[in-house]
Formats: sequence, structure tokens, C-alpha cells
Amino acid sequence: MEMPHIMDSEGLNIRIGHSPDPDDAFMFHALTTGAIDTPGRHYEHILLDIQTLNEKALNKEFEISAVSIHSFPKIIDDYALMNCGASMGEGYGPMIIANKQISLEDAKCKTIAIPGKDTSAYLALRLAWGPVNVEVVPFDEILPSVAEGKFDVGLIIHEGQLTWKDEGVCLLLDLGVWWNQKTGLPLPLGGNVVRRNLGEDLCETLANDVKLSIEHSLQNPDTALEFAKMWGRGIDDDTNREFVQMYVNSRTIDYGKDGRAAVRLFLKEGQRIGMIDENIDTDLIEFIGVE
Repeated sequence: MEMPHIMDSEGLNIRIGHSPDPDDAFMFHALTTGAIDTPGRHYEHILLDIQTLNEKALNKEFEISAVSIHSFPKIIDDYALMNCGASMGEGYGPMIIANKQISLEDAKCKTIAIPGKDTSAYLALRLAWGPVNVEVVPFDEILPSVAEGKFDVGLIIHEGQLTWKDEGVCLLLDLGVWWNQKTGLPLPLGGNVVRRNLGEDLCETLANDVKLSIEHSLQNPDTALEFAKMWGRGIDDDTNREFVQMYVNSRTIDYGKDGRAAVRLFLKEGQRIGMIDENIDTDLIEFIGVE
């Protein structure tokens, strides 16, 4: 039987796929820099945009990966969700913007630039607006493309949720606000998954390593924030801190009962509109590391 992970001179080489953005950099800072002890486990970090990470997970490429919650049902047989590492919008989230103030009905008729069809942002868009015309654009090109008029409407994620005000665009809808008003729950966006064929014990160990990394950064924020800023595409210290605090917090250590309920409801809603496999029982979704 082929080993499901790579052995090298340092022991297990665990590949983590995650996004090149401040919140993921902050979350994995301790693992990246060796600030916490992981005996027999060496972590290799591969930085890719979230749409690419979703695609890589279909091929079971990495032992651990950040993925969109929207894409998780496609890999549920091969990966399990960790109970840590969540990116949840607590009454905020991906934003629909336009290059000028237009009605929502007019905006729905435009071609909307989105960061990927497997992203949670796209599922939230479809839940809010129904069928729309979209074009996939790299996430960091959407905001400037709308500002320059290449697209009339765009769906922005990551730090663009804070910097859009400086780009001369208009906010049409914050999907995190919309979801929270609809459900009373946070909006599930991203999660960390671990490959099942590593075995239950190792999956638990790796999930605990990630949890310890998150806790270390929250306990030592200044060092971790300075590291995270390298991935902020020129944002200032205050914006970096604000963005990281939005998506790395106590919820990131533990989804919490309502956070786990939000994941299940989000995917059930996706099933309702035909975007998630109806054969998956969302009530049975497990979270590795729940105490």
C-alpha cells in the first residue's frame, strides 16, 4: 500500500495548502516559522488562491488544505473538516460592488466578476440573487477591474472587503450581512480539511497542531501580524490588523455549536438551489477535534 504522506529525514512532511492572504498567514505563522514544537512532523506551506486550492483538493494533493465550504461536499469522501481554522463572516463577508450606484435589479443583469465557481462567495451570491451571469477573475484583479470599468459588478473577498472604499466603487450588498439577517448565523466561508487516509489518530494530531498554531498567533499577535502583512498586497498596519481580527478569532479555534450549524445550513441551502449534491447528509458532517 502506498504511503499516504511523504517521509523524509525530518519525519513526516505534511503539506499545507493555503491562501496567500493575511488571515491564513497569521493562522499558520507558528507552523511556518517553527515557533511551536511538532516532533516528527515537518510542515511545508504551499500558497495558492482559494479556487486553485479547491481544485487541488479534488486530486487529494495536500495532506491539509484550506478550502471553500462550498467545495467541501465534492471532497467529503477524501477529506474531513477540522474544527479549527474556520473563516466565518460574523455579520460581514464577501461584497458585491459596482463601478457606479445602480439598482440591485440592474446589477443582477450584469456580468459579475467572481473569484471562482467553487468559492463560498459564489454560493452566497447565488443564494442571495439566484441565477446570474458570471465570469471567473483572479480574486486580486476583481476590485481594480470594477474600478476601471472592465466589469460593472464584482464579488470581492479577502482584504478588498476593507479597501474598496478607497477605490471609487460602490457597495451593493454585503453577503455576510444578508446571511446573518436571514439566518441569525455567521456566514461559513473557508475551512481547513485533513486527508482521511492519514488515519484517525494522525488527523487528530495534525488538527491539534493547527489549533496550537492559531492559539500561538492570537497570544503573540504583534509578531504574527508583522508576518501576515507580507501577504496583504500593500495594506497598512491598521487594515492588516482589522482584516486578520475579522477572520482569525475564537471562532477560528473552535467553530462552536452555532458555527457548525451554520456550515450545515449553508450547504443545505446550496442543495435547495441545486448547487450541492443532494445525496450528502449535511447533518452527518463531522468536525475533527471537537471536544
